[in-house]
Amino acid sequence: MREKARAREDHKKLLRFLTVGQTARILGISPSTLRLWESVGLVTPARSSGRFRLYTPELLEVLKRIKYLHDVKRLNLPGIKEAMAQNLPAKANTDGRKVPDFGPKLRKLRKRQSLSLAEAAERAGVSAGFLSSVELSHAKPSVSTLSRLAAAYGTTVLDLYELPKRPDRIVRPGKRQSIQTQSGVRMELLSTGTKMLETMLMRVPPGTGSDGAYTHQGEDWIYMVKGELEIWLDEAECYVLHENESFWFESNRGHRWYNPGKEEVLMIWVNTPPTF
Repeated sequence: MREKARAREDHKKLLRFLTVGQTARILGISPSTLRLWESVGLVTPARSSGRFRLYTPELLEVLKRIKYLHDVKRLNLPGIKEAMAQNLPAKANTDGRKVPDFGPKLRKLRKRQSLSLAEAAERAGVSAGFLSSVELSHAKPSVSTLSRLAAAYGTTVLDLYELPKRPDRIVRPGKRQSIQTQSGVRMELLSTGTKMLETMLMRVPPGTGSDGAYTHQGEDWIYMVKGELEIWLDEAECYVLHENESFWFESNRGHRWYNPGKEEVLMIWVNTPPTF
């Protein structure tokens, strides 16, 4: 009975949505190109209960914009992501917390190292135009962009947030220091003052993630408390983590992560040494 009900639900969805093949034919591209754009985080199609990709009319318009940027403007994938980020409305924070304006601090760090916009942008793997927009507070950097900029300037993401450095041996729930990104990802520090590791309780809302890959030194370890997390390594290996599963990887491998589910991801993330 459950299988029949699931089949009926899939059939209803297919009547309202476009399949991979239909979408590819409308756009004049191959299905593999659609999957590539999804794998790098440009789009996130819906899924049927059988895990088939389904495309809404609204998502089709987004895909048309991506195709225009690729075919007409000749942008590569990182360039398309930056262009889309500046033209699409940012997702609101989930609890109203204010996200710091990193622009002035990033500009000061760049000047301190006597780097031009072009030199700093090349180090961080972004365009000079986008970096200029960030410094002028016209654009908000994602987790991955912020990590790459921090590495380019010899600092860390947590240092950019300028959290108080107090070496508490015990950290109680109501006393945790926390940071939040523009997309709503929240990181609560489970340890402070440690010299060899960082431990965080991370909350990732549905449909959000790192928005790109980044690297740093050391090793990372994840324990999934609840939810479903998709993590890519070097754009070559994809792993899907579920509740009560753990995962580790070398931090110098390009890694990006995303919550493809309908509920918040709650996970413990540890990296050593503290280079995030």
